[in-house]
Amino acid sequence: MIYPDNFEHKIGFDKIRCLVSAKCLCSLGEEKVEQMSFSTDYPFIRKQLYQTNEFIRILEEEEHFPSGNFYDVRDSLKKIRIEGTYLLEKELFDIRRSLETINEILRFFKIKEEEESSAYPYLRELASDAGAFPQITKRIDTILDKFGYVKDSASTGLARIRKDLSQTMNGISRTLNSILRSAQSEGYVDKEVAPTMRDGRLVIPVAPAFKRKLKGIVHDESASGKTVFIEPAEVVEANNRIRELESEEKREIIRILTDFTNFIRPDIPDIMHSYEFLALIDFIRAKAIFASDIQAILPVFEDKQQLDWIRAIHPLLYLAHKRQNKVVIPLDIELTSEKGRILLISGPNAGGKSVCLKTVGLLQYMLQCGMLIPLYENSRTGVFNDIFIDIGDEQSIENDLSTYSSHLTNMKYFVRNCNPKTIILIDEFGSGTEPQIGGAIAEALLDRFNKKQSFGVITTHYQNLKHYADGHEGVMNGAMLYDRHEMQPLFKLSIGNPGSSFAIEIARKIGLPEDVIADASRIVGQDYIDMDKYLQDIVRDKRYWESKRRNIRQQEKHLEELTERYQSDLQKIESQRKEIVAQAKADAGRLLSETNAKIENTIREIREAQAEKEKTKNIRKSLHDFYHSLDENDDENNVIAQKIQKIKKREAQKQKKQQPVKQEIFRPDVIAVGDAVRIKGQRSTGEILEIKGKNAVVVFGTIKSILKIDQLEKLSKNQIKREIPKNTFVSAQTFDSMSEKKLHFKMEIDVRGMRGEEALQAVTYYIDDAVQCNVGRVRILHGTGTGALRQIVRDYLKNVPGIRRFQDEHIQFGGSGITVVEFE
Repeated sequence: MIYPDNFEHKIGFDKIRCLVSAKCLCSLGEEKVEQMSFSTDYPFIRKQLYQTNEFIRILEEEEHFPSGNFYDVRDSLKKIRIEGTYLLEKELFDIRRSLETINEILRFFKIKEEEESSAYPYLRELASDAGAFPQITKRIDTILDKFGYVKDSASTGLARIRKDLSQTMNGISRTLNSILRSAQSEGYVDKEVAPTMRDGRLVIPVAPAFKRKLKGIVHDESASGKTVFIEPAEVVEANNRIRELESEEKREIIRILTDFTNFIRPDIPDIMHSYEFLALIDFIRAKAIFASDIQAILPVFEDKQQLDWIRAIHPLLYLAHKRQNKVVIPLDIELTSEKGRILLISGPNAGGKSVCLKTVGLLQYMLQCGMLIPLYENSRTGVFNDIFIDIGDEQSIENDLSTYSSHLTNMKYFVRNCNPKTIILIDEFGSGTEPQIGGAIAEALLDRFNKKQSFGVITTHYQNLKHYADGHEGVMNGAMLYDRHEMQPLFKLSIGNPGSSFAIEIARKIGLPEDVIADASRIVGQDYIDMDKYLQDIVRDKRYWESKRRNIRQQEKHLEELTERYQSDLQKIESQRKEIVAQAKADAGRLLSETNAKIENTIREIREAQAEKEKTKNIRKSLHDFYHSLDENDDENNVIAQKIQKIKKREAQKQKKQQPVKQEIFRPDVIAVGDAVRIKGQRSTGEILEIKGKNAVVVFGTIKSILKIDQLEKLSKNQIKREIPKNTFVSAQTFDSMSEKKLHFKMEIDVRGMRGEEALQAVTYYIDDAVQCNVGRVRILHGTGTGALRQIVRDYLKNVPGIRRFQDEHIQFGGSGITVVEFE
């Protein structure tokens, strides 16, 4: 249920509908856009979303999807349901071309199904019931030529008529030209004059003074009266014959068209169904093009009430800012049964509260109309049965309603009809009347909404509502952020704390007299002013700690990736070790078996030869040759042996690590040559080179010093490791940061799916890190697509110092979808 009736106008969906309609190719799609409506049927919405998403892929990846000759011929088909009616040439031509388009679309999906069975499943399902009617198109091709006119060969009768017509016309033309030359020679007609047509008859233009000189019928005269058009008597009969033949031609064409109409009349219901398919394709195509224009995607869509959006943007605001080269601030918002169902937004005027509310209403409405919406892919969306909105001024003189009365009328409807599957959108909750009672009524209404477990986004300035949200489960405070130093709104939503109205700051910014501001502060009380400042400080601190938490999450993610990679590498190494050991054992077993068999065979041959010298010599030579062949395979055997040795060495090291290590006892009072020491009270670390009685020779870097032993303190190995960063010119924090950065640095970055500005920022930070980590070569994955993202990245790289060159990756490893950057 949608409330009120002008809901689409209030949230701006009427403009969205117009923009989508403008993307349609014909009235078929435009009609579907007009019929597009809010739905609560989850399977139906899901199917529409996936159909649109698949068509976006077609627009991005396919080059030859049919998009021409979309015609709406439904009126013509409805007309010919009556016996005796027939299609006109133009109507038949439109049917021919549009049926061919349907056939091409069906052929496209069939080819894709043969190439890849999983390609575009939702659109292929849509096409499964549509027919192409090849027999009809073939029949039309026998009637019409490529320009849409009836062919001479459409029937033998028409061919004969047109032949007679052509011959008669040629005879008239020859006769007229003869009469015209004679009239020109006698001076009745000008030399430049040629025969012309009047009322379907060939005539000669003559000056009025000479019209009696030329026998014939006067058919017309010019508007000025200076020319009359005479049909010579010699061609009157021939012209009459032409009229007769033209009538015969028209009757024959009507007969041909009537026969064809009778031929297709039984198939009209099926043909109409195919045009319904064409209308849906036009409609889905228009939605896909509009989705690309606003960078909309298919989010996670689930059959429950939730609203967990990341970087959502208002599509109309995005298009308006895009024309002005401005950036839209995205919205992060989460309404779930677990975190909180109702969000109470406070903050300064003109800070973006109403835009936030309209964004929620418009995107949820678009989603349940089957349209993709602009937010991040990992956003989670759901389905609501009702959307109620109260925004703007609804006062009515005719209905005797003031602004506040109209708000209360809406609230009455909301309270009676809301439920756990309702989302309520209210702007300036409780305003329009005396603040104290208005705030009390608003709090009572908010309590009813919360008890009925409804979802909602509500904007307000009332303190009592902020306190209610802070103390009741299911309701959350939110604030539109404001820059106190620049004195301007940031248009960012922060959930968790109420916002300040910044009334004092805004009044001071616009130049209200300072004494007025001081009096106002005195009237409201210092406690109220302090509370407002505390709110501002809380919001500022929250932003700071959120930034810290985000950095920690990123570091944890890097650590998890490293751990996962190392575990994978260890598993691969262990698997390789087992394979090498098994292969080595198999090779050794094979060699041993061959050697034993050769020796046994040699002994047997010697016995059988009864120790004849010559045969024994030959047998020994054969055994020697076998040993020699084994020597020739030493290289292969050595490789196996080396692998076995490496494995044994690795196993020995592993066992050594598992053995308990005897820890040396650290004695700080005993200083010997080679010990690490430092001067008591200082942080520089040195090494003992020589001990001379109570003195010691200590080297600090390249400087040798002779110091008394009692001035030195001995350092353990753990102390040295902990304090190495402190004894360098780099701070410990910077040292750790650089080590961490080098440890987690990846040799490639993936910016596919990002918007241009976001991708540019990510690449900028990545190149800076690459320079700091002193890497030689990195890869930037931006994909092919339209090429816009690739161009943005390369325009930036042209101006970065320290880059030797950048180029496309090898075609086998990604080609133009990856840019390889090499540093100097």
